[in-house]
Amino acid sequence: MSLPSRADALALMHEYTASESLRKHMLSVEAAMRAYAEKLGEDPERWGLAGLIHDFDYERYPNTAHSATDEHPAEGVRILRQRGWPEDILQAILGHATYCGVPRETPMARALFAVDELTGLVTATALVRPSKSLHEVDARSVRKKMKDKAFARGVNRDDVLLGAQELGVDLDAHIQFVIDAMRARATELGLDGQGA
Repeated sequence: MSLPSRADALALMHEYTASESLRKHMLSVEAAMRAYAEKLGEDPERWGLAGLIHDFDYERYPNTAHSATDEHPAEGVRILRQRGWPEDILQAILGHATYCGVPRETPMARALFAVDELTGLVTATALVRPSKSLHEVDARSVRKKMKDKAFARGVNRDDVLLGAQELGVDLDAHIQFVIDAMRARATELGLDGQGA
């Protein structure tokens, strides 16, 4: 099975997701996944696609009940499977939602889980800066914000910690790595300070 193209993935994401912030989240996760794939000697296209598409169904099927079989991400995986997406990407997408109960058995699945919530925390940290720039964010500032339970309340801190642990990386190094990956795409993410 050949990989879907990035253009196909983007078209699907745009078809299902109207929210600009959710689209930017998926682009952030894609950036972090590509960077980790390069670092670990894996396929950046394949890993990038997993990051880019992992939440495409979230807006339409939000899954507030945390069902393992209905709504996000199960519904999205059904749609992708019908379109012939590779099984390893689908398993990684299911694995990023702990309530699905799908073990994260591949480096791709562990990386997706490890960067998903963290990119949200990094974005939120950048957005509270007067410049709204990733260039003013570092691991220390993210760790500080992480301790503030009222900040970015939607970010699951336990998932951030568990993700780094499962990936076998130091938390501070992991945070900085994700910041650097996102920085490389700061303009696309609207976090380059130009919009301030």
